[in-house]
Amino acid sequence: MRTWIVLLLWACAHISVNAVALSRGLVRRKTKENEGQQDKGLLRRSKRGWMWKQFFLQEEYTGSEHQYIGKLHSDMDRGDGTVTYVLTGEGAGTIFVIDANSGDLHATRSLDREEKPYYTLRAQAVNRKTGIPLEPETEFIVKLHDINDNEPKFDKEVYTATVPEGSHIGTFVTHVTAQDADDEMFGYSAKLAYSIKEGHPYFSVEPNTGIIRTALGPADMDREQREHYQVVIEAKDMAGQRGGLTGSTTVNISLTDVNDNPPRFAQGIYQFSVPEIIKIGSSVGRIRAEDADIGRNAEMDFTITGGDSLDVFDISTDRITQEGILILKKALDYETKKSYTLQIEVKNSHPYSHFMNQDPTSKATVRVIVEDVDEPPQFKEISYNMEVKEDAPVGALIGSVSAIDPDSRHSPVKYSIDRHTDVDRIFGVYAGNGSIFLQKPLDREESAWHNISVIATEFRHLDNPEQTSRVPVYIRVLDVNDNPPALASFYETFVCENAKAGQLYSNRLLYSPEERKASQQHTIAGRSMRLKIQTISAVDPDEPIGGHRFMFSLAPESSVRANFSVRDNGDNTASIFTRRSGFGRMHKSIHLVSVVISDGHFPMQSSTGTLTIRVCTCDRNGNMEMCNAEALSSSAGLSTGALVAILLCILILLLIVVLFAALKRQKKKEPLIISKEDVRDNVVSYNDEGGGEEDTQAFDIGALRHPEVMEDSKLRRDILPSESLYPPPPLRRTTVPSRENADVRDFINQRVQDNDSNPTAPPYDSLATYAYEGNGSVAESLSSLGSVSSEGEHDYNYLSEWGPRFRKLADMYGGEDSDRDS
Repeated sequence: MRTWIVLLLWACAHISVNAVALSRGLVRRKTKENEGQQDKGLLRRSKRGWMWKQFFLQEEYTGSEHQYIGKLHSDMDRGDGTVTYVLTGEGAGTIFVIDANSGDLHATRSLDREEKPYYTLRAQAVNRKTGIPLEPETEFIVKLHDINDNEPKFDKEVYTATVPEGSHIGTFVTHVTAQDADDEMFGYSAKLAYSIKEGHPYFSVEPNTGIIRTALGPADMDREQREHYQVVIEAKDMAGQRGGLTGSTTVNISLTDVNDNPPRFAQGIYQFSVPEIIKIGSSVGRIRAEDADIGRNAEMDFTITGGDSLDVFDISTDRITQEGILILKKALDYETKKSYTLQIEVKNSHPYSHFMNQDPTSKATVRVIVEDVDEPPQFKEISYNMEVKEDAPVGALIGSVSAIDPDSRHSPVKYSIDRHTDVDRIFGVYAGNGSIFLQKPLDREESAWHNISVIATEFRHLDNPEQTSRVPVYIRVLDVNDNPPALASFYETFVCENAKAGQLYSNRLLYSPEERKASQQHTIAGRSMRLKIQTISAVDPDEPIGGHRFMFSLAPESSVRANFSVRDNGDNTASIFTRRSGFGRMHKSIHLVSVVISDGHFPMQSSTGTLTIRVCTCDRNGNMEMCNAEALSSSAGLSTGALVAILLCILILLLIVVLFAALKRQKKKEPLIISKEDVRDNVVSYNDEGGGEEDTQAFDIGALRHPEVMEDSKLRRDILPSESLYPPPPLRRTTVPSRENADVRDFINQRVQDNDSNPTAPPYDSLATYAYEGNGSVAESLSSLGSVSSEGEHDYNYLSEWGPRFRKLADMYGGEDSDRDS
């Protein structure tokens, strides 16, 4: 009852307000009409009689007739047919049409709001007779009402998503979205609701957002049980109500791996058999463990945790196949140990923290069986070092090597020497016991070390080279004092003749100023008349343990004892001294001093060396001035053979020069004719056939025949033109007469003058040749081909005057002429 009372009061109030407004409008209109009548003679303002803002039209019209939109009407239209309506704008005349008399607006075809939601049009009332607009043009909009004619469409046809296995309920997976082309502001045509069509009970989707989440717990989302899921999501407009349009998409969801499975050995015991000769570092076998995880979660680490001889084997992981590789660290020996037992453990390289409470490892037993192999003999040592004196007799034992068969049979071994290491067969070995003996004498000075190889072979495998082994043997030859010392080099010096007391008796290249000064002081003091003239040393190929100790002395049988003496310096050198003065070069120019050199080792070895001393003429300072020929040649550093070779070379050069001069004088040019009386019939053949004036290959004959067509400024190509302060005078051309009356002389003179005045012409000593041969020449043409034309008429009657031999030709050619004349 109260509701009806309120509605009644509201209606009364509304009616009263409208009545007040209407009365005010009437009063205002009358006032304006009075004012208008008063100002009628001054200015009149036109009043718009009609205005539209927008019309509405429903999309997707399916009727057969034009769809009515609305009616346009102007206050200027009195209904007498004088007003016509004109429509312009978007689609005017095609999509939209207007009745010019009544103003009714229609749509000619069905429209789609999703293509264009509204159209802007303009209408105007025009006088039908005059065509003058009755009022300004008015703009209005035709807006399309939306209907639910578009189903939702997802952004992708297929979505791809991943989620870790073992995820909790409600874990976010992915987000799908759909779009509806209908108008969101009009009804529920674009209001979407999402639902899951396929994928229960593993996943769910939020109806309003399209977010997909997991719907089961960790135990049910196991990748090892099922990895891939295909979920179908639907989007329905009209907020999911009955009659709404739907669209769907597919979501492929994969469970990513989590390291929730520890590795496990496929079996509890593994067994491998390997030969005992397997090399260190080789693979004994591979151990495989299984892990349900994949990728990084399936990486494993193998370790040896127990067993016997843990230092014999090692284990590593093949990162490609994730297998454990058992590797040998020490050599195996079947005779020592025939089998090994190991405890192997495997675990993940990257364990998952959520499963640390579980046992992450797996264990297995590995047994390695060593197989017996027929092995070659083995030497007890890696190498052998032996020593022998160089004076050891042939057949002396040097040492022995030993090798055994490592097999259980312990077969006997045969020894031999690899002759590639002992080409001279200096050593030998006993085949039964490996003792090495000497077969040839040794010389330490020739070779101090010998490196040989000894081969050991089982007697039952003598023909099998693979069942052999070898060992290096290094033999050192010990030194024995079996070589005498000798002078280190050939010594030759000189002494000055007629030397007086207090003067230097000798001079040599190796004489130092200190020695010279000390000798002079020693002589002046009068304590001795001796003077050192040479220092000598010795060499010995032997190498004693304590080093060399040489002793020098003058040979007992030497004849120069009265003239020279030898003093041992105690440092493996000796000095040669003079014992008198007044040597005479004419009396004796050469003195040979024999020196005995001995070593200080057992057995003592000695030898005799000779020192050559020449007597020369010296000045007051002891410098040599003149010696005999032998001394001069030796001091100059040239031997007799060298001088002879030089003389032979000079002689050969002189002979070559004399021979060359003689040949040059004999070489003369023979004349073509030796004398005037000696005239012979010489035939010179010229087989070059020219073409006469028709031959234009050598030069351009047209330039001589038509000089007027030549270029005015044609320069030479063989020289570089130089700039001139004065330009060359212009070349004058003279018209050459025709071939019948051409004056060649004037033509050549003109060319000479042009050439002289040309600054680019060659020097004065060059030759310019001008030649021209034509029909106007007095001598006529020399060419038989070009002189007579084959088309002209000729008289051959003169041939009959040449005798009977040419009569036949006269009859032939003369007859043709007569025939042609007739």
